Amino acid sequence: MYGAILGDIIGSPFEFDRGDKTKDFNLFNRNSYFTDDSVMTIAVGEALLKVGQDATVKEIEEAVISSMQSWGKRYPHKGYGGYFSRWLTARHPKPYNSFGNGSAMRVSAAGWLYSSIGRTRAVAKATANVTHNHLEGIKGAEVTASAIYLARTGSSKEEIKTYIEKEFHYDLNRTLDEIRPSYHMDESCQRTVPEAIIAFLEAKDFEDAIRNAVSLGGDTDTLGAITGSIAEAYFGISETLISECRNRINKNMRDVVDAFYSSVRHHNDSLNTNQMIEKAIDQYYVHNDKEGIILFMDMLLNAIKQGGELVVPYITKNSFLSKKQINSINIGDTFTLDHDVKLKMETVKDASGKEWLGVFTSSDEMHKGSSGNVQINQAILSILKLVLNWEEINGIVINPFGKYMQVSKAMILLLISIYEENEK
Repeated sequence: MYGAILGDIIGSPFEFDRGDKTKDFNLFNRNSYFTDDSVMTIAVGEALLKVGQDATVKEIEEAVISSMQSWGKRYPHKGYGGYFSRWLTARHPKPYNSFGNGSAMRVSAAGWLYSSIGRTRAVAKATANVTHNHLEGIKGAEVTASAIYLARTGSSKEEIKTYIEKEFHYDLNRTLDEIRPSYHMDESCQRTVPEAIIAFLEAKDFEDAIRNAVSLGGDTDTLGAITGSIAEAYFGISETLISECRNRINKNMRDVVDAFYSSVRHHNDSLNTNQMIEKAIDQYYVHNDKEGIILFMDMLLNAIKQGGELVVPYITKNSFLSKKQINSINIGDTFTLDHDVKLKMETVKDASGKEWLGVFTSSDEMHKGSSGNVQINQAILSILKLVLNWEEINGIVINPFGKYMQVSKAMILLLISIYEENEK
């Protein structure tokens, strides 16, 4: 949601080709205000939070109508289109077969709140249907929400591109340099959503994505909102930009944003962070390039922030429990050890003979080759800090007996420094 709002705010001064079609501009100036894009993004987000994840299509549509009309009355002069302005004040609002880009710019919450792409698309369609029930209007919302879902669940840019091309038949093989010269104001989904996605695909980080979108000209606030919503899911957003965003929206808007991110964190906490690490390793094997390493590092950093743990195997010659204790064990029992247990962490060697600490995302991965007879789940951060003080090894290797990823001490230092800087 921050991504959509920031894209709107940053793009708003340049709408209607008021910029120079360049990426070289100040991100914020005295005319950087939120527009209808932000208001309706928050309205849809509030509606989806209110009805919950298991709501029917009818319940979603009714909640979206109510919320959008309510927020429209609170902010009546934010640049709404003519048809939509009349819809906002209608006593019995009906969809008007629009294929405008409004369905795509407001849909970002749907990309975050659901656990499958099928459900994500169904909800996105419902949020569009209340106004933009033209096939292209619905498609624009589904594409944007799908891209967000894929980005936040670890898909690569190429996978996102392939999915959208296959499922929705957008042409994403153009470049920004090819689009920019002849591109002008166009408020349709057909001439906004594909361009916004290309702006994301060519970006190296969140800020670069917004600059790409604005550099196209035309409907820059909406291009920024759509691009920003996808870029947030893929790259994340710096605390500096988040702070800037919060300072430029009102308290009632911040309240919804806070509730949204609280819900997203709760939802994501229920996901297995180690599955996300495995997904990032899979992506590295597909691309085997710098981008794959960056994606993996980002995912590992997110796992650290969420208090993620990895399985660490230990080797011991004697068991924790005596035979007498094992024979008398009952569920819920606690024990005091009657003997010393010496534990040794298991290391593995690479082809050059260098030693690494082998750690695993699951017991199944550990049992592919580890000789450890005891496994302990340990916080990722504590493992990394331990390794830094262990002179004999070069770092950690995750899942050394399957698709693996080596994390050197230099990479560990970088991860810890970024984590500690964000925690200040």
